[in-house]
Amino acid sequence: MNPIIKLSDNAANRIKEIMSSAEKDSLGVRVSVKSGGCAGMSYVMEYSKKVNPNDEIIEDKGVKVYIDSAAVMYLLGTEMDYKKGELSSTFVFNNPNETERCGCGESFKID
Repeated sequence: MNPIIKLSDNAANRIKEIMSSAEKDSLGVRVSVKSGGCAGMSYVMEYSKKVNPNDEIIEDKGVKVYIDSAAVMYLLGTEMDYKKGELSSTFVFNNPNETERCGCGESFKID
């Protein structure tokens, strides 16, 4: 079975950096999806301090990513990457399920 999310090397390395300076009780990074933004939905990343019973846990390249159970159907087949630009750096979700993305890149839609 394919993982819900695949991590690029850049994403895994950035998560390792983030976790090295995180509070001691942080277990990993949680990815979820919330309603909002111009296109209707946006990705949310935060520290995970506890494991929710329905979480999907992805262990890849030495890091743990917790996927909120409500987000699984929106994220299947997604590659999570980390891009560094001159003015900003950010996690990027290459999601094959997206049918639309807003102009600013902050939100997306799935039909």
